[in-house]
Amino acid sequence: MAELVYRPVIGLAQGMFKALDLRFDIQGAEHIPQRGGAVLVSNHIGYLDFVFCGLAARPAKRLVRFMAKDSVFRHKVSGPLMRAMKHIPVDRSAGVDAYRHALSALRSGEIIGVFPEATISTSFTLKGFKSGAARLAQEAGVPLVPMALWGTQRLWTKGRKRDLGRNHIPVAIRVGEPLTAAADESADTLTGRVRSRVQELLEAAQRAYPVRTEGPEDSWWIPAHLGGTAPAAAEAGGRL
Repeated sequence: MAELVYRPVIGLAQGMFKALDLRFDIQGAEHIPQRGGAVLVSNHIGYLDFVFCGLAARPAKRLVRFMAKDSVFRHKVSGPLMRAMKHIPVDRSAGVDAYRHALSALRSGEIIGVFPEATISTSFTLKGFKSGAARLAQEAGVPLVPMALWGTQRLWTKGRKRDLGRNHIPVAIRVGEPLTAAADESADTLTGRVRSRVQELLEAAQRAYPVRTEGPEDSWWIPAHLGGTAPAAAEAGGRL
């Protein structure tokens, strides 16, 4: 079936990136499978993260179907777009339907995008991962592709005004090699393994990131353990 909405939206997003003069540093995009199902797993630090995760899949010419909270689908603007792009609504109080929808999509060869922290990390450190992504991959017999984003929180994140000016903000994206479940590996063990890999990718992105700050107020997006003024994980409700 033709993608009557998704591809034009990608074009609009790429036009926005160019207008904002974002400075992309993408490494590992070759690890996105060119065919077949996969679960893409990323950290979550900003409202536009799904856009940037999807960008990393473009060299492989893949479209990612993201699992997102159902309130996004009820919004008068984002709702019709999300449904037309075949993303998957998740009702956190009853996630069985979303799980079955994602499983069916994986078995039909789609890539499903998941943010296993379930919500934005306002400390910009990695929170605990829920096991749903691992269970999906195991049941569908597909790999998990770990990914880390850095810099996206500077554009639009929880508790901050959007900064969509032409500020040349760098955005780092790191994609790791696909992981598959070992024989008899539990979902919890696989989840821990994936989280560790995302943490490694995140740290690599942070090390390579061109940090430019002009004082404490300008370092709000840098985690406390890296010398910034973002709230510590415990203060932000994070779980290590």
